[in-house]
Amino acid sequence: MSDELVKVPDIGSGNAEVIEVCVSPGDSVSAEDSLIVLESDKATMDVPAPRDGVVTDILLKVGDSVSEGSDMLTMAAVKTVEPVPVVQPAASVAEQPKLLDSAPEPGTVMIEPVLVPDIGADNVPVIEISVKVGDTIEAEDSLIVLESDKASMEVPSPVTGVVKAIHVKEGDALSRGDLIVDIEITGAISLVEPSAPSDQENPELVSEVDVITPLPTPDAPPPQVEAKPVGLAKTNRGYHAGPAVRKLARELGVDLALVKGSGPRQRIIKEDVQKYVKSCLGNKAQSAAVSSGTGIPLMPEIDFSQWGDIEAVAQNRLRKLAAQNFQRACLNVPHVTQFDECDITEMESFRKAQKTMAEARGTKLTLLPFILKACAYAMKKLPQFSASLSPDGEKLIYKKYINIGIAVDTPEGLLVPVIKNVDQKGLWELAEECIELAGKARDKKLKPDEMQGGCFTISSLGSIGGTAFTPIVNAPEVAILGLSKASTKPVWNGKSFDPKLMLPLSLSYDHRAINGADAARFTALLGDLLSDVRKLLL
Repeated sequence: MSDELVKVPDIGSGNAEVIEVCVSPGDSVSAEDSLIVLESDKATMDVPAPRDGVVTDILLKVGDSVSEGSDMLTMAAVKTVEPVPVVQPAASVAEQPKLLDSAPEPGTVMIEPVLVPDIGADNVPVIEISVKVGDTIEAEDSLIVLESDKASMEVPSPVTGVVKAIHVKEGDALSRGDLIVDIEITGAISLVEPSAPSDQENPELVSEVDVITPLPTPDAPPPQVEAKPVGLAKTNRGYHAGPAVRKLARELGVDLALVKGSGPRQRIIKEDVQKYVKSCLGNKAQSAAVSSGTGIPLMPEIDFSQWGDIEAVAQNRLRKLAAQNFQRACLNVPHVTQFDECDITEMESFRKAQKTMAEARGTKLTLLPFILKACAYAMKKLPQFSASLSPDGEKLIYKKYINIGIAVDTPEGLLVPVIKNVDQKGLWELAEECIELAGKARDKKLKPDEMQGGCFTISSLGSIGGTAFTPIVNAPEVAILGLSKASTKPVWNGKSFDPKLMLPLSLSYDHRAINGADAARFTALLGDLLSDVRKLLL
């Protein structure tokens, strides 16, 4: 068979520019695959393949101006395997199968008018025309989409063929029996009506003949078509994709707004839709695990390279584990943060006065040991801050020990070593242990038991800066104290303003275990203790 010349179909405008050639010589294409993309002053449109075949030559290029009837390319038909004739046993003339009167002879062309079926309502407006003249369609392909005040529905094609004429347009109000399109059907085989086999026939010699249901005539009542809800047909119309891709998206329920096109000019191809569906299916288990059953969807994937150069760096195991813990805590713990500040002027003077003694002991006395002692004191006065909720939320578990974690920033990520029995240790002992555990954290030498058993956590950003922040509760603990950078402020003493070194406090807590009044009492007590460290001895 010689190559077939494929011309530009009716594009609804005089001339249009070729902005993309989607195929190359030698490509195998299926009906509805995009061949070229045209752009007029009104719209961009894909020109689909009229049938299956192999592209043999391209007769135009990007930038050419074309119109209806312009030569586009040549295609060779796909070779098909001829059916092997089945030998039937000899039979008398009376027993020979009879040709059906309604069957088209081979090569016969029939025009099948397609009418609106019973849609359960009259004067339903057309919101989308899913085909155009020249399209090759299969049975059950959508022809138009109707939308009543109750539902949207597709009207499918009852036959396979080529669209020869469209008799409706968007906005038309249609009722049962209205003419939609004319479809050209080409006969391929003779349809036979096999006679019933006689008792003497050998059943093993009876051939299997595919019997095709005769096509309904225009006078016959239209078949009952079940209305199919469509929420994406109209939405997907505005995206750069061919008819076959749109059909696949409708079948899979995919919103093309969520699909990233990988074709030229970001055109969406079939592989893009299939990749999107595969990623959605693969993320179901991960989404369920991350959201802890809350049903919160994952963030959509975005290609940031479309705006400039990027570099993707894989997260290390520690950072990924911390991220999972943070997200789990945010999703499961109702966070509230109490902000306050306390006067540490005298405490800071006392700390600096101990510098010589600290050097003699081979250590440093920072602000942190004082905060640890004050927190331990407050946790004894307000034991709910060292408690944990039972997994079912029915019980509050009070701990008889005071173990406090200190968040340490390391190059690999955040680590939280735990200082045990803080209430039983002095300032020098706490200072030495803080330095030791922080060094182990940075050198990645912490043992598992040195990061377990915490009742409360302290996160200090004072050495970096900031006035306040909202730390995330380190569940199953119920509270965490954040420290920001201390600064000198004027404080009214009743007669005048005095310069005071004020330390910002940010106390985040689990509102299921701690009330707002308890949090305010906790920060007030810390402020009282830190303003006069002698009270820690009481």
